[in-house]
Amino acid sequence: MFKSSLNSINEIFAKIAENATLYLPSDNKDGNAVYTKWENGVVWSNSLNTVKSPKDFFFPQVEDMMAFKTEGKNIEINDIREESEDFVVFGVRACDVRSFDILDRVFLVDPCDSYYANRREHGIIISVACTKPSETCFCKTFDIDATNPGGDITVWKTEDSLYWSANTDRGRELLSKLNLEECGDEAVNEQKAKTEAILNKLPLANLNTDGFGGDKTDALFDRPEWKTLSESCLGCGTCTFVCPTCQCYDIKDFNTGNQVIRYRCWDSCMYSDFTKMAHGNNRLSQVERFRQRFMHKLVYYPANNDGIFGCAGCGRCVSKCPISMNIVKVMKTLGGND
Repeated sequence: MFKSSLNSINEIFAKIAENATLYLPSDNKDGNAVYTKWENGVVWSNSLNTVKSPKDFFFPQVEDMMAFKTEGKNIEINDIREESEDFVVFGVRACDVRSFDILDRVFLVDPCDSYYANRREHGIIISVACTKPSETCFCKTFDIDATNPGGDITVWKTEDSLYWSANTDRGRELLSKLNLEECGDEAVNEQKAKTEAILNKLPLANLNTDGFGGDKTDALFDRPEWKTLSESCLGCGTCTFVCPTCQCYDIKDFNTGNQVIRYRCWDSCMYSDFTKMAHGNNRLSQVERFRQRFMHKLVYYPANNDGIFGCAGCGRCVSKCPISMNIVKVMKTLGGND
């Protein structure tokens, strides 16, 4: 365990940025925390979480995949990827750290997604333990410890200090370059206890997954509540775009006039044209699309991933859905949660 003064944080950021690009949460002009490239003058935000998750660093909202030119029957393919930058993401909360594990189980299995894998190899995650969880948080439902978030390095914040602990070899290597003071863990344990007391009092503290899991397809698929729950859904896709674990994407080609750029961009299972092909769409109604999203998070994903759920309880969909229809309401309605 290592300690640094909170007042010295900019010096530490500068040290980290000597060898890699550093990103951290900073408030924009609207007062919302967004990940920003650190440079002198950029201030670390006090917000609990960012509007968009750090998923973007490994699975960008839009990314070019390749370029190609055709001349007769000849095709020239050019690799135009630019994901080889070494970078550090500071300030990641426990829910978002878990999201990387969920995404890894999609993109790093055979056949491995080389775009995602390359970014994971070049990125270092510095997490920050929560001290003031929000009323929309429910990470504990999925056995996530907000007081010990993991990543390559974990940081705990007190009123005047930061406490650092490395969890991986890459984290230890980075931490060794920061020349921090060694210390005990008494202050960290005290901070953990305070946060745990808050977590136990949150409105969603008793939300559980007892009614869900990989063996619940037959029990849940034809439940009549899906129709009622989906009636107010606008199909806007907000929940999927702020979600740290959603991984759906579309691949498109753009003709620039002298070459074609193939790129991929985030897509949403809540859209009526999602996976639409010549034969049409296999989910024609909003109730089917609505059901797909939540069955995937709570049933299909755990069925194929050792019981791990596809939700990290970050609460973004709870706070951002324009009609307040979210995974918590689905779990309470279908899972018997009070």
